[in-house]
Amino acid sequence: MTRENPRSQSPQPIAESEGTKVHPGDQAPPGSPQTGENVCPRCNGTGRLGQGTACENCGGTGKVVEIVGDA
Repeated sequence: MTRENPRSQSPQPIAESEGTKVHPGDQAPPGSPQTGENVCPRCNGTGRLGQGTACENCGGTGKVVEIVGDA
């Protein structure tokens, strides 16, 4: 029997869960265990791109949720 390591798979899109908005740049839903907020790498934390348009990576918040633990 062969089992595939779930960490070796490419990241899957995260669905909106329980009314919590999840943006494309998030690695996990906000409030998930072993996660934390970080500055959005696409807009450098401003929430805006180019001509003032909202950053689609962070949804205009300037922050993304990243996994910080290794459990």
